Amino acid sequence: MAEHPRFSVESGIPVCFCDPRSPWRRGSNENTNGLLRQYYPKGKSLRSVSQDELDAVAARLNQRPRQTLGFVTPAEKLVELLGARRKKGCCEASAS
Repeated sequence: MAEHPRFSVESGIPVCFCDPRSPWRRGSNENTNGLLRQYYPKGKSLRSVSQDELDAVAARLNQRPRQTLGFVTPAEKLVELLGARRKKGCCEASAS
């Protein structure tokens, strides 16, 4: 995520990177990996998978309610969080 500093400034959402040898610190990440394994078993090469197929899987996962989010979808939670930040005035789009 090379653009994480820009994302953090423009959205007001901090980006954190966990220690790669500490999976217990990455519960959500590990859960997402498990969900991805439903579509792509461990060891499967993604070289033959199209971007459209990857986008479709991402869309399905982002529309799947999660217990850790109070049974709302990641997409809904993102809209909620960004909406709350915009109301505070921290996410004004910059003119480029």
